[in-house]
Amino acid sequence: MLRELARIACVTSTDFASVIDTPSSANQQLLDALHQDLDAAGFRLDPIAELLGSEAMDAFARDQITPALWRLAHTAGQDQSLATVIRLFQLGQSVGRQDLDAVFERTGCPGLLELGLLEEHQDGYRAAVALTPHASDTSGELWVAHDLGAHQRPGVLRTDHVLGIGHASTTLAQITLRPRVRRALDLGTGCGIQLFHLLAHADHVTATDLSERALGFARFNLLLNHRQLRLDPADLGRRVSLRAGNLFEPVRGELFDLIASNPPFVITPRQEGHQEMFTYRDGGMAGDRLVRTLIEQLPAYLNPGGSAQMLANWEIPSGEQPWHARIGDWFAAELDVWVIQREQSSPSVYAETWLRDSSQTEDLTGYQQEYEAYLNDFATRAVGSVGFGYVYLAKPGSPRSTHRNFEAIGHPVEQPLAPYLQRDLETLEQLRAAGESWIHWHLEVAEDVTEERHQRPGAEHPGVILLRQGAGLRRSEILDTAQAGFISACDGELSINQLANALDALIGEGEEDFMPTLLSGVERLIRHGFLRKV
Repeated sequence: MLRELARIACVTSTDFASVIDTPSSANQQLLDALHQDLDAAGFRLDPIAELLGSEAMDAFARDQITPALWRLAHTAGQDQSLATVIRLFQLGQSVGRQDLDAVFERTGCPGLLELGLLEEHQDGYRAAVALTPHASDTSGELWVAHDLGAHQRPGVLRTDHVLGIGHASTTLAQITLRPRVRRALDLGTGCGIQLFHLLAHADHVTATDLSERALGFARFNLLLNHRQLRLDPADLGRRVSLRAGNLFEPVRGELFDLIASNPPFVITPRQEGHQEMFTYRDGGMAGDRLVRTLIEQLPAYLNPGGSAQMLANWEIPSGEQPWHARIGDWFAAELDVWVIQREQSSPSVYAETWLRDSSQTEDLTGYQQEYEAYLNDFATRAVGSVGFGYVYLAKPGSPRSTHRNFEAIGHPVEQPLAPYLQRDLETLEQLRAAGESWIHWHLEVAEDVTEERHQRPGAEHPGVILLRQGAGLRRSEILDTAQAGFISACDGELSINQLANALDALIGEGEEDFMPTLLSGVERLIRHGFLRKV
């Protein structure tokens, strides 16, 4: 196995240590000094939150820095070292040489310049990149370098912008299953968020990106945090391989146990005279073709028993078909598939969202032209709306029947979702293995489940009976009278079959479809985690 991993590491054509306009990771001694200085300054999530306060932190999450600046200017007795680091790397403010040398005693101003973290400015020094603490639930707290956002450095983002820790990247980390695996792939790594998480449960992780700048940031972040990530800086290739290229080109012919991808899934117009592509988000293909291509190619790179999780956008044609009717054909027949649609946007809302994301709202004329380009592009394909959501697929380890589930869940869910997704998948496997004998299981109601009954004033019986989950996907199920009676008796004493027969005798009234309808509903409640086997 070690010989194989060594071969994998040798595939990388460059180590991305000194990519232009990217933090340099060529000097490990300086990186270790920076790590010590940041640690000594208390540049961690809890101290930052304590210093800035909840209002400023909430505003910063909305890309507003004024409350944080005001707070630092009006807080007496504040920690000056931490305040200096926040002003520099999170708020994009100028800092004088004296203040820098006081905080970065080991790195020094020359060291920060050599690392590519500073730029000289007329009133001192400003950050060339952002540094953000990241609370990894698997690897401890890290510092992540990425490009400054528009709220930190005004203007339209550069087309090769390397995104920081956004909502999409944290969402993917929270929905990715965490089995122990030998080889994992982070397709479209960006600054490396998924890579950091994968290292906690994969022997080797290959991280790819179209952008060499992104891979330069990822390497910097790996070596800055090598202690938390349990990496050997002198032998990085033993556990990590960084490769540049489009989609699966850098790993052609290789197989993985787990693939995680936050690809550039944003649908942007591909018309003459249109803006240059933003590599961190724009797929470079018409419509949702990039997502479709990924889904169609993925099975060829999965080991039997392997799985993949990714985020995606998909176009939904105008008309009355279900939202998933079109994308269902993208998945190979031999795969288990689970797609959860979280949002659905109209073409105009979608255009506004992504024009605002790249800070293209300042130039009114240009903004209008780009907005119209979006609308024209969607109109050529009769797109009624755009969906966003989570895609899970798995390649069974042996030939068997497969499962497909497409569901829309627009309400808030509880993150991280991965444990609940894993539970539902394991339950599905248990049902599949049990065959028809599942009706002999004994069940109990999950602890997070509650029941609601709604009825008109004075009515003898409730008009609606709802079962709700308080955790995970927080689904709701409308129950009929038989299902409600079944749920109320699920205390583990009697089997499913015994309870169903008792209800059939009490209220079935000889209806042929009573038992099949009841058992179908019970099976769905088991699959969705409302009921569990005891």
